Amino acid sequence: MNEHKENYKDCAVEAAVMIIGGKWKPMLLYHLLSGTKRFLELQRLIAQASDRMMTKSLCELEQDRLILREVFAEVPVRVEYSLTKGGKTLIPILTAMSDWKNQRSS
Repeated sequence: MNEHKENYKDCAVEAAVMIIGGKWKPMLLYHLLSGTKRFLELQRLIAQASDRMMTKSLCELEQDRLILREVFAEVPVRVEYSLTKGGKTLIPILTAMSDWKNQRSS
């Protein structure tokens, strides 16, 4: 965890928002609930995100050990993203967010 995130250790909600907050991270995590995805798959699912923001968000999620980035030595190189054990602990939260939105739409 980086120094900036350590400043929020006294408030668990603030700390959680620093790690999984933002516009793209929750969406990336949600799409990874259904299984391993390649960058282009995630890009198609979140078309409004720029390549730069997708890469930055994925990198931060990897640094926080919520996702695993696996590189395969193939031509062309294949990179896959999946939830780690820690990332899977977010399943109830992400599912609740989805359910909440669906209930509001009804």
